[in-house]
Amino acid sequence: MRLVCIDLGYGNLGSVAIAFERLGVVPEISGEPEVLRAADKLVLPGVGHAGYAMRQARARGLDRLVAELPQPLLGICLGMQLLFEHTEEEDTRGLGLLPGRVRKLQPAPERPVPHMGWSKLDVRDPSLGLASGDYVYFAHSYACDDGPATAASTDYGRTVPAVVRSGRLTGAQFHPERSGAAGARFLGAWLAA
Repeated sequence: MRLVCIDLGYGNLGSVAIAFERLGVVPEISGEPEVLRAADKLVLPGVGHAGYAMRQARARGLDRLVAELPQPLLGICLGMQLLFEHTEEEDTRGLGLLPGRVRKLQPAPERPVPHMGWSKLDVRDPSLGLASGDYVYFAHSYACDDGPATAASTDYGRTVPAVVRSGRLTGAQFHPERSGAAGARFLGAWLAA
């Protein structure tokens, strides 16, 4: 399998690549259009700033390319948020591959923002390799709204989609590369699908 992590000049490319290597798949890291077109599956990693990430994508023409490619695409954390139409982070237009908006989490005394740490999942789709009650690691200040694409969620003052799935698109708001056995099961199930 030819797995490519899309390089937009930001993010957690190295740790995501290592997580896949542990599963026996060594991903390429590239922002070259011909490499992305030749991939079997694509990963859009996260950690960073939405405005910067989308400026990088547009400057390289990768926003249009990623929208046109037919391969399965996994967005992780910020990579998941970029799949949507709009994010409140710097009032940024996303890739528009999924309908909806990404909104800032609202802090409360027992819920600081950013949401950092382990949270329990409610899993709606068992084919994800995850189960309700699994704990996975989050590090984010923004989250998409709950909707028909939500395949797993957590509660952080509101329902936060932890995984979305629609057609070729999968998004993980949590960090599978930092989520131990549950994260490895999730990545393995995505590779096998």
